[in-house]
Amino acid sequence: MRIAVNTRFLLRGKLEGIGWCTYEIVKRLVANHPEHDFIFFFDRPYDEAYIFGENVEAVVLNPPARHAILWYAWFEWAIPKALEKYKVDVFYSPDGYCSLRSKVPTVMVMHDLAYLHYPKQVAWAARKYYQQYIPQFLERAEKTITVSAFTKSDILKHFAIPESRVDVVHNACREGFSPLNEPGKQLIRDKHSGGVPYFFYVGAVHPRKNVDRLIRAFGLFKQNTNAPEKLLITGRLAWQTEAVKLAWEQSPHQQDIIFLGYVDDLGVLMAAAKALVYVSLFEGFGLPILEAMHCDVPVITANLSSMPEVAGDAALLVDPLSETEIASAMQLIGQDEEKRRSLIDKGQKQRQKFSWDKAAEQIWESIISVKR
Repeated sequence: MRIAVNTRFLLRGKLEGIGWCTYEIVKRLVANHPEHDFIFFFDRPYDEAYIFGENVEAVVLNPPARHAILWYAWFEWAIPKALEKYKVDVFYSPDGYCSLRSKVPTVMVMHDLAYLHYPKQVAWAARKYYQQYIPQFLERAEKTITVSAFTKSDILKHFAIPESRVDVVHNACREGFSPLNEPGKQLIRDKHSGGVPYFFYVGAVHPRKNVDRLIRAFGLFKQNTNAPEKLLITGRLAWQTEAVKLAWEQSPHQQDIIFLGYVDDLGVLMAAAKALVYVSLFEGFGLPILEAMHCDVPVITANLSSMPEVAGDAALLVDPLSETEIASAMQLIGQDEEKRRSLIDKGQKQRQKFSWDKAAEQIWESIISVKR
């Protein structure tokens, strides 16, 4: 069988959520099925590190698909021609897009429908593209994979897609996230937080991630406790970051709020944290929750969308619109060692429910199911 894969998010040094999910699944598909051929479609020069086996052929298709017009050109012109040229049996697209002009059986991963719930947080051209084409993609794909039961129910609520065509395959935690001993934690604190404990946020910074409220909640925590903890924020400044910048400028605790940007040592930064505070307004899954659990770090997260599904009983769930609730959870983590230990113990059990090996097996079954 010849399987084409949309690998345009495999970007060396720039992997984020979808890129990491693509990486973890595809490298397993290639390794587990050496008897099949894989054709990777990149939209720009690729790194050889992402060619996972001898059964992989890499193809660069123009144009680079980083804008709505170019998305259309790539998926509706370049992809169909390449699928035909390389005599592909199944097309696997892990980023929520597929090709309407191709008749090749397609398995598509839809991570979330955030554009429906927060349209004003999406640039005009992208929003119009999503509104026009995502319903058609969902109708077109023989099988849609969702990363949470929440996203599946969201799709079925908004679109007339047969439930049998939507499978749930949970994400998991990649390598590089594991506990640190106390000396190791102190080394990281000495390097990044002036030697004191810190709360941690990781993710792109844009309105849906709720970082402005996190900053204000941290201010309340400091006001209520006068504790030494700092707040470390990692991730690129994505879009509409004015509210975050304003919250920081108005905070009386600016010196305790540290923006690190995109980092290479994310695993150890997570492992040395007092707690992960991930109070996004909407997530299709929420990978940092699992990453924290694998580091034996307690989690504070939102009680909305998919986050309770991922967290189970192993996190403090808060209303992400309530700065008071977020601050109170931080105070509880900071002052109640028994509660903190209990969350870590529950996290060790909860994390066992999620596996990239299992996810790859499930996606392979979906791929097999659509082959004609």
